[in-house]
Amino acid sequence: MEWITDTDSLASACADLARAEFVAVDTEFMRETTFWPKLCLIQAAGGDREVLIDPLAEGLDLEPFWALMRDEKVLKVFHACRQDIEIFYHQGGELIPRPMFDSQVAAMAVGLGDSISYDNLVRALLGEGVDKGSRFTDWSRRPLSDKQAEYALADVTLLRDLFPILRQKLQDVGREAWLTEEMKTVTDPATYRMDPKDAWKRLKLRKTTPKWLAALKAAAEWRETEAQTRDIPRNRIIKDDGLYEIAHAAPTSPEELSHLRAVPKGFERSKPAERLIEALNAALEDPKAHAPKIEKQKPAPPNAGPILEMLKLFLKVVAEQEGVAARLIATVPDLEQLAADDEADIPALKGWRRQVFGAEAIRLKKGELALVLENGRVEAVELE
Repeated sequence: MEWITDTDSLASACADLARAEFVAVDTEFMRETTFWPKLCLIQAAGGDREVLIDPLAEGLDLEPFWALMRDEKVLKVFHACRQDIEIFYHQGGELIPRPMFDSQVAAMAVGLGDSISYDNLVRALLGEGVDKGSRFTDWSRRPLSDKQAEYALADVTLLRDLFPILRQKLQDVGREAWLTEEMKTVTDPATYRMDPKDAWKRLKLRKTTPKWLAALKAAAEWRETEAQTRDIPRNRIIKDDGLYEIAHAAPTSPEELSHLRAVPKGFERSKPAERLIEALNAALEDPKAHAPKIEKQKPAPPNAGPILEMLKLFLKVVAEQEGVAARLIATVPDLEQLAADDEADIPALKGWRRQVFGAEAIRLKKGELALVLENGRVEAVELE
């Protein structure tokens, strides 16, 4: 086990890792009390080099590691990589490693579960158990014990062993394209941008009147800006229920905030309260102009109920045939939209999902296919 705490050692290690066929990567971070995740440890294994990189070491410059992640000649292997990539994107200059392989996504494609945990995947493919004794470690504390370091390093040494097995399984079932398509979202910079103007999209829209929407959007943008600027979790600024109350009451002065149950006592006398009221007043001057545009779904046809039930049954049939979880192919909201609209903008009508399910589901709706019971099993058959 090799600890990296200075830039020269990091540069040497990354040079060696860059010569490996692939590099398994993981991170440990803390974000319970901050908005931005605090990177505490980086684990990497490639070839016969295994390293623990300490981002908290005084004077350590992570640029050699960022350069390794940018090197497109090196395949980077992760498990459930979104949070890792979020850190790389915000700390590495909008860095997204390419090319990249996510073992959790690959496991989904070969039928091992739509969000299988790392320890379950290790058990399924390597027949080993993962020691969970250090899973609740405070990774920001130093020094780490040998047990904690070994636990962290196992995340990449076992991943290094998993990768060839998963890659072969993907090839055996011919689903490399599934992985490529699923990785598009993971590697899309838009996934990691946190523009406060888009913060309202994280919330459920309980009403659609322009005034309510404009107030909610303004309040959500204010909270996101405060959280990012002060590096505080969103709910420590104000909880979601508070945003809904603000949108309903549409206060125009700090004093009016004191009447809301979800707003902390005394908040109305703070500078953040002044900024919130300023944002609300600007939005409420012209609610229609400030309210987000909400696309209306096509109304369900009169016979949508039976169509939906037929689609649910067909989805079960396809999922069993493909050996994957039904919800991976389509969700109930997907099916509800598909019941009403053959051209609905849903994942089930795109890419591999359309190939294995969506296109045939439309044919079923049109009466070109039928569901029949044969030998005790439901199957889809062509109609003359």
